[in-house]
Amino acid sequence: MSDTQLTSARPRARRARSPLQDRRGYWLYFIPGGVLLLAVILVPFAWGFVLSFSRWSGVGDIVWVGLDNYRQLLSDSVFLSSFANVLAMIVAVVVIPTLLGLVIAAVLFDYLGRRFAGNVVAVLRATFYLPQIIPIVIAGIVWGWVLQPDGSLNTILRAVGLGFLAQNWLGQPHLALGSLMTVLVWVQIGYPVVVFMAALSRVDPELYEAAQLDGAGAIRRFRAITIPQIRPETFVVVLTCTVAALKVFGPVYALTSGGPGNATYVPSYLSYQTFFQKLQVGYGSAMATVLALLVLLVSLAILWAQRRSEAKEER
Repeated sequence: MSDTQLTSARPRARRARSPLQDRRGYWLYFIPGGVLLLAVILVPFAWGFVLSFSRWSGVGDIVWVGLDNYRQLLSDSVFLSSFANVLAMIVAVVVIPTLLGLVIAAVLFDYLGRRFAGNVVAVLRATFYLPQIIPIVIAGIVWGWVLQPDGSLNTILRAVGLGFLAQNWLGQPHLALGSLMTVLVWVQIGYPVVVFMAALSRVDPELYEAAQLDGAGAIRRFRAITIPQIRPETFVVVLTCTVAALKVFGPVYALTSGGPGNATYVPSYLSYQTFFQKLQVGYGSAMATVLALLVLLVSLAILWAQRRSEAKEER
C-alpha cells in the first residue's frame, strides 16, 4: 500500500465508531424522564423521609425529634387500625377482582367468543373496563348518591318490597367498610378482565381444540390450560393491584373521609389528613414513609415469587 493510501485510510479508521459509542446518544432520551423522576418522586420522598424525624407545622422552625414519630406510630390505635383496613382493601382490590376477572375473561374468550361475533365480546369487555376510565372521585361521588339513606339503592329496595334491607350504608361502622369494598371491586374488576383477555389471545388455540377433542369440559380446560398459560400476566395483575390496594385514597376521600369513626381509615388517607389538615407534617411524613416502605417490600416479595415460579418452569 502506498503512502497516499495509508494517509487516506487513517481518517476513516478514526471515524469508525464502535456499537457501544453509537448507543451513547440514546441515553439523551432518558434525560426528560430522569428529571421528572427526580423532581416528582425521589426528591419529595427524600424530603418527606427527612421530615419524618421532625416536629413541624409547615411554618416556622423545624424541631428535630429523632425517632419519636415512629415510636408514636407503634402506639397509635388509629394508625394500626388503618393498616388492618389495608387487608380489606387487598381483598377488594386484589383477591376478588383477580379471581372474578380471570373467570369473566375465560368466559368471554373461551365461551362467548366461540358463539358470538367479536363485536359482542368487545362491547362486553369495554363495559367491564368502563369504571377504570371514570375519574375515581367522580365515581365516588356518584356511589355516594347511590348509598346514602335516601339514595337510589334504598329507593329500589323499598319499591320492590325489601324496605327492611334499606340501610345507612356509609353511616354505620359495621356497613361502611363493606360498602367501600364493594365500590372498589366495581372500580377494579375491568383491569384484570382486559389483561387476562389479552393474555388468552396469545395462548395457542390448538391447546383448547385438542383438549376439547379429548372430552375436556370448560372447567377442566380452564384449570389445565388457561391458568398455567397466563401465569406471567397473573403476577402482573397481582403486583399492580396490590400496590393500588396499599395506597387507596380517592374512594375513601370521596365516600367516607375515614369515617364513621375510624371504620374506613387507610394509611394513605390518614397520612394526608395528618399532614394537611392537622398540620402535623413530621408525623404525617412518618406515616407516608412507613407506607412507602411497605409498598416496596410487598413489590419485591411478589417479584421474587414470580422469578421463583419462572425458574421452576425452566427446570
